[in-house]
Amino acid sequence: MSDAAVKAREAAPTPEAEQELTDGFNLIIDALKLNGLTTIYGVPGIPITDFGRMAQAAGIRVLSFRHEQNAGYAASIAGFLTKKPGICLTVSAPGFLNGLTALAHATTNCFPMILISGSSEREIVDLQQGDYEEMDQLAVAKPLCKAAFRVLHAQDIGIGLARAIRAAVSGRPGGVYLDLPAKLFGQVMNAEAGKKSLVKVIDPAPAQIPAPEAVKRAVDVLKSAKRPLIILGKGAAYAQADDAIRRFVEQTGAPFLPMSMAKGLLPDTHPQCAGAARSTVLAQSDVVMLIGARLNWLLSHGKGKAWGTEPKKFIQIDIEPKEMDSNVEIVAPVVGDIGSCVEALLKEAGNGMPAPPADWIKTVTSKRDENIAKMAPRLMNNNVPMDYHGALGVLRTIVKERPDAILVNEGANTLDLARGIIDMYQPRKRIDVGTWGIMGIGMGYAIAAAIETGKPVLAVEGDSAFGFSGMEIETICRYNLPVCIVIFNNDGIYRGTDVNSVGTDPAPTVFVKGARYDRMIEAFGGVGVNATSPDELKRAVNAAMDSGKPTLINAVLDPAAGSESGRIGNLNPQSKLKKK
Repeated sequence: MSDAAVKAREAAPTPEAEQELTDGFNLIIDALKLNGLTTIYGVPGIPITDFGRMAQAAGIRVLSFRHEQNAGYAASIAGFLTKKPGICLTVSAPGFLNGLTALAHATTNCFPMILISGSSEREIVDLQQGDYEEMDQLAVAKPLCKAAFRVLHAQDIGIGLARAIRAAVSGRPGGVYLDLPAKLFGQVMNAEAGKKSLVKVIDPAPAQIPAPEAVKRAVDVLKSAKRPLIILGKGAAYAQADDAIRRFVEQTGAPFLPMSMAKGLLPDTHPQCAGAARSTVLAQSDVVMLIGARLNWLLSHGKGKAWGTEPKKFIQIDIEPKEMDSNVEIVAPVVGDIGSCVEALLKEAGNGMPAPPADWIKTVTSKRDENIAKMAPRLMNNNVPMDYHGALGVLRTIVKERPDAILVNEGANTLDLARGIIDMYQPRKRIDVGTWGIMGIGMGYAIAAAIETGKPVLAVEGDSAFGFSGMEIETICRYNLPVCIVIFNNDGIYRGTDVNSVGTDPAPTVFVKGARYDRMIEAFGGVGVNATSPDELKRAVNAAMDSGKPTLINAVLDPAAGSESGRIGNLNPQSKLKKK
C-alpha cells in the first residue's frame, strides 16, 4: 500500500462501532468529579437507580436516605459548611416535590445547593399524556429557587452543571434546580467529544469588592456612635472570614450580638459578647452594624418594642444590594462579599477607631453578668423529672469540654432555650433551623455534618421536631456515623399536658405518654439510653461522644415543662372566645 493510501486510511472517519463511546450517566458523573463535587445525598429510584450505583463505583460518596426531604436538608447544610453546592439527587415528581422543601429552605437561608431530579420526557409532559410520575418539574421549581435549568442533550451536561454551580455559589448563595429527563441518561456520544464538552468552573464565586466611599461612610458612622452594636449573622459564618471578623470586632471594641448560627465566630464567653444582654443592646444602641445578618422577623424587622425608643442608625454589610432598606433605612450600606468588606473596613478604620464610651460598655457588661448569674442556679438543678434548664445545663458543660463537636438543634422550647444557654466556642459548630424556623432539619443536618467535617455530632431535638426526620436514625446506623441524638421528651408539642375536654381523642399537641425513643435506634444496631436525671444524661452523652457510636438518648422531661410555641408565642394567634 502506498504512503498516500496509508495516510488516507488513517484520516478516514473511524466507524461508529470502533469509537469509544460514553453516555449521559458517565458524563454527569465526570462533570461532578471535575468540579470537586464528590458527595451525593439522595434516595434511589426510577430513573436514577443506576446512576447512584455508577457514581458510587466511580468514587463518589453516595448517601442513601429514607426520605428526600432529609437528603435535601443534608445537601443544604453541606453547602453551608463547605461553600460548595451540596448535591441532592431525587427521582421524578413525588421525589422531586419531597426535595423541593429543602431546596426552598436552602434558598431562603442562602445555602448553596443543587437539587438534581430525574423527570418524564418533555414531549409527553407538554402534551399531558400521562407519563409515569409526569410533572413539569422545571416550572414548579422556578419560583422556589435561585435558578432552574433543564438539560436535554448529553453534549450540554457540562454546561448545564457549570451554570448550576455558578448560580448556586455566586453572589448571594442559594438553591438551584437541575432537571434531567430520563432519556438523557442513556444518550450516547463520542467519548472524546463528551470529555471536551465538560466544563471546570473557574472562580465560581468571585470576590465582590465594596466601593471605597461606602466603606468610609460606614466607618465614619461607626466612629460617631455613643452606643455601638455589631450583629453577626449566619452570612458572616458562611463567609469563613473568621480571623478578619474577629480582628474587626475587637478593633472596634463594640459589643457584639451573634445570631444563632453565627455563635462561635468569636466565643460566646468573649468579653464583648452581648448575647446575655440581648434586650438591652437592641433597645439602647444608637448605631447598629449588621454583618451578614438580615433585619427580618428574627430581629423584629429592626423596629418596634424590641428596639426601644432610642433613634438608630444602621450600617449593613451584605452581598445583595436589594437587601438594603428592606425594613428600615440603612444609612451606610456596604455591598460586597463579607470577607472583602471586613478587610476593607479594617484597613479604613486603621488605628483610629475610638473605643466605645465606658458607660455603654459598663451598662452592657453589668446586664450580661447579672443575667448570667441569675441563670446559673437554674442550670445546675438536678430535678427529676428534668426540666429544660437542668438538661441544657448538662449539655452546656459537655459542649464546653468538647468545643470541636458540631451541635445540631431544633424544636420549640428545645431550640429557643438551647441557643441562649449553650455557649459556642468555634465557628460553624452550631447549625439549626435558620431563617424559616422550621422543624425537620435535625437528622439530615446531623448526617451531613458528620460526613462533611468528620467531627462528632450532638443533635439536641425536641420530641416533636425529631418526628419529622426520625427514620433517618437507620441511615445514621447504616453508615455508622458518630452522631449522638438527645431527644427532650416531654410527651408532646410544647408540653404534654394538654387535655381534650370534649372527647376521648388525645389533644392535638399530646403524644404517647412515656414513649421510649431510645428503643427505636436499637432496632438498627445503635445504642439506646433512657436518661431520667441530669446526672444520667451527662453520663450517657459523654459515653456516646467518647465511643463515636450512633446513640439515641431519651431524655425524660417533666410533661409540664415548656411554654406555648417556645419564645415566639406572640406569633401563635390565641382565640379570644370562650371555649364551649
